[in-house]
Amino acid sequence: MNLKLTALLVYSGLILAACSSNDVGNADEAKGNQEKAEEQVAKVDGLQTTKTETLTGNEFTITAKEAKHRLNSEVTVDAFTFNGSVPGAQIRVKEGEKVKITFKNELPEPASIHWHGITVPNEMDGIPGVTQNAVQPGESFTYEFTPTVPGTYMYHTHQNAVNQMDMGLYGSFIVEPKEKTYDRDYTLMLDEWMSESVKNNMPMNDMGGMDHSGMNHVGMKHGSSSDTQENSQSDQGMGHDMSAYDIYTINGKSGDAIEPLKVKEGEKVRIRLINVGYLSHNIHLHGHDFKVVAVDGQDVNEPKEIKDQLISIAPGERYDIEFTANHPGNWYLEEHGDTKGTKGMKTLIQYEGNHQSKDQSNQSEKLPLFSYINYGGTKTGKFTLDQEYDVEYTMDLNGNNTDNLWTINGKSFPETTGLNIKKGDLVKVKLINNSPTGVNHPMHLHGHSFQVLSKNGQPVEGSPIIKDTISLEPGDEYVVAFEADNPGNWLFHCHDLHHATAGMVDVIKYDGYQPNYTPDPNANNKPE
Repeated sequence: MNLKLTALLVYSGLILAACSSNDVGNADEAKGNQEKAEEQVAKVDGLQTTKTETLTGNEFTITAKEAKHRLNSEVTVDAFTFNGSVPGAQIRVKEGEKVKITFKNELPEPASIHWHGITVPNEMDGIPGVTQNAVQPGESFTYEFTPTVPGTYMYHTHQNAVNQMDMGLYGSFIVEPKEKTYDRDYTLMLDEWMSESVKNNMPMNDMGGMDHSGMNHVGMKHGSSSDTQENSQSDQGMGHDMSAYDIYTINGKSGDAIEPLKVKEGEKVRIRLINVGYLSHNIHLHGHDFKVVAVDGQDVNEPKEIKDQLISIAPGERYDIEFTANHPGNWYLEEHGDTKGTKGMKTLIQYEGNHQSKDQSNQSEKLPLFSYINYGGTKTGKFTLDQEYDVEYTMDLNGNNTDNLWTINGKSFPETTGLNIKKGDLVKVKLINNSPTGVNHPMHLHGHSFQVLSKNGQPVEGSPIIKDTISLEPGDEYVVAFEADNPGNWLFHCHDLHHATAGMVDVIKYDGYQPNYTPDPNANNKPE
């Protein structure tokens, strides 16, 4: 079962246990059960997650440990945390400065940390069975790297990640520019959870995916709109019912438990939107014109103001938006859609000194989706569609309903053929979503960023768009390009990890690269 299915409401479970005695006449036994329940509840309260802290500087310690986490006033879940909170501690560093991060694992199972979107040396990528062995309970691992591109990133486990991320094992990683252009800076991590009633009714065969443990995963056969939300919800019959996620959260909280975003009139406000869940989320900023200033940590050239457009954020993607606080009041920032969890994913833009609000939530209204294909000011990018490339590769993304497998070019990891390249190669990749079940595939490339060249045959116009995660809706075809400038063995996989753990993973291998770790057959390495 998905580990999140094991999360439970302690209050209800213990009280029911206290009331289950068949001997209704035994008052002492009933009293004893009640006292035990109260004792356990008190103990659980002492293990609650803490408020997310912000870490600055160059050296950090990140500790993975268990805790009880309250999503809202009614639902408490078992969680895996970084530094005792969900999300984990926010890491903020300066561009170009080397960082040293010691990861300590106090969980009852192996774990790791992957630095999502940050270009790091291969041995620092945090992928058990590919770049390192999983960090065992009670052990530690030190990551060292130098972030060079300012922007919005995240870090998360990559060991049995389909389950561990589902329990909250993630945090944000912000690389600050040398000169800031904004007055307020907020980071919002979007996620989904399951309520107790849904978990209790889940079928026993609703598994996260295949078990890839115990393998060296590179030494195998790797070749020498609301419409968006509905599509992402429909992943049924392939091993996981995505509609089971019925509580949507912002920074680990849902509904009224979400803190408002305070601003002052005249300020320039940046909001960093990070989707760490497995569903796409369509976000609407009320009452203000805004600019999309960055995607996946990469600046957009000359972004233009837009209004009342939904920012559709797929799993693994990040969007930075900026607006000027020039419309005093209280204004919603909210998810749009018609699923059960939608109503819980909203917060307020709250002007200081102004406590009145005439704004109305309109989460069911259908609004146009923002597209980066022709957004921003025209600028010559590094790559073009018709230039000569050293390597061209096609990734046919598909699935098999009968066998519960997701495939790339007809094969499931670890049998996917992969791609061999050399340092200095210019690489063009065509990605096509041919999946028959009508689901999205947000494909994430490790160790590199790529330039998006076209969507469904339409060339990208306006600003060059540089990303590390790209979302393919049913039938979509994208062409992207990157330079092979970071030797190693790198995953290219679907960031709906239910798909990845069921096979939608490829490996890009640099010729002649040798990992500097020895695979441990007892490490229980599970890269997804």
